[in-house]
Amino acid sequence: MAGTLITVTAPSGAGKTTLVRGLLQRDPNLRLSVSYTTRAPREGEENGREYHFVDIESFLEMRDNGGFIEWAEVHGNYYGTSRAWLTEQLWEGRDIILEIDWQGARQVRGAFPDQVSVFVLPPSLGELENRLRGRGTDNEGTIARRVQAALGEMRHVREFGYVIINNSLPDAIDELAVVVQAARLRYSNQHKRHPQYFSFLAKDC
Repeated sequence: MAGTLITVTAPSGAGKTTLVRGLLQRDPNLRLSVSYTTRAPREGEENGREYHFVDIESFLEMRDNGGFIEWAEVHGNYYGTSRAWLTEQLWEGRDIILEIDWQGARQVRGAFPDQVSVFVLPPSLGELENRLRGRGTDNEGTIARRVQAALGEMRHVREFGYVIINNSLPDAIDELAVVVQAARLRYSNQHKRHPQYFSFLAKDC
């Protein structure tokens, strides 16, 4: 596979979606993997853009037929990544960024050992709580549960290759862009994408 796969993981409220969106606006050669989910669309979300919104029955049918490279249940909703779409994109040499929870990232690492994994941390639990409250979508009880869940998710940070602390969004976007560029410059990727520059290695000098 000539494409580069980058997984980005963060607890709810850490700014993962905003961070990835900022990178996509800067890097036209990067594509976002659109996951399937059983949760209801939020205001302003469109089917096929943020997620493929499906009912539970359809999701479970896809899962049981091997349609997902990874799937997980998060906060009572199912999320999954299309196996066929992701594999096709990587074989065609496209660079893909995948927003995913830590459970899914672990599954993806098993299927694609060469992937690059990034975990996004908030600067503090207090700031995470403020960001969740600023959304205006959850009550105080839900926010408290999300903060506790986030703490459990963040304990898996050591499983990831790179860590970005999202204290300043512009700086965090810069750092994620550096990770993506470094991944593209790895020997394995360069050799697959530009074999003509390595052809002399096969010749006797």
